[in-house]
Amino acid sequence: MWPLKGFRKPLRKRAKGGGSLVYVRYLDHALYRNVAPSDPRPVIRETVGWLVNEDDEVIWIVWDRNVVPDKYERNDPYSSLVIVKRCILEMRRIS
Repeated sequence: MWPLKGFRKPLRKRAKGGGSLVYVRYLDHALYRNVAPSDPRPVIRETVGWLVNEDDEVIWIVWDRNVVPDKYERNDPYSSLVIVKRCILEMRRIS
């Protein structure tokens, strides 16, 4: 089912620029492996990062990136997170 309907990959330049800095509190799916959970519920998590892209269903946040491109790496690496909007409890712009 990926990519999600309507989700557009951002332009590389936009990902490098990072977009708005945001705080997001959201429900995260929990994986229980070889454990019987006593109260199975989503976990509340929070993150801070640059809002790179969004559509009607998801947001894409980059939370770690190179400041200066590394000449030994083929790509400009960054760590990111895609969050389903229905799972967002709070989201606010930091800057």
